[in-house]
Amino acid sequence: MRGPVAGVSPLTAPVLYAFQQAREDVARHTAGLTADQLWARPFGLGSAGFHILHIAGSVDRLMTYLQGGQLSGEQLAALEAEKSPAPRDREQLLAEMERAFDDAARVVRAIHPDTLAEPREVGRMRLPTTVIGLLTHIAEHTQRHVGQAISAAKLVRSLNSRRHAPENRDR
Repeated sequence: MRGPVAGVSPLTAPVLYAFQQAREDVARHTAGLTADQLWARPFGLGSAGFHILHIAGSVDRLMTYLQGGQLSGEQLAALEAEKSPAPRDREQLLAEMERAFDDAARVVRAIHPDTLAEPREVGRMRLPTTVIGLLTHIAEHTQRHVGQAISAAKLVRSLNSRRHAPENRDR
């Protein structure tokens, strides 16, 4: 509930709201995490770092589909690299996410509401959707991974605090 975005249709603004909420939530919930904590996989789950990296990459890839394109070799390589990412520090991850959101926001701001029902295709299987369907998916997918990053960060903090609690030191 952030109010109107100047110069943006109320039909496309929700994806910009999702990006802003993602920025705030990821920054708040990863503040103070060490590099080890950021990339820790509590209980075998994805790390907070992975989810942040995936947000940036998936927004970039989905925006390509939104614009009617197919993924480049560089984008496919980045997708493959997400499977075993080189650890980055928190600032690098947040900067990558910010760049993806800024690039995507430029595209979203240029979308005319009359084009929302235009068909689009996603992925190698060319799954059918529309501009509005893809915008909805981008916002939803972003928020899903934000939630997973937050959960991973909270689990890592909880596990770390239990390890260092006085009653656990002698065990």
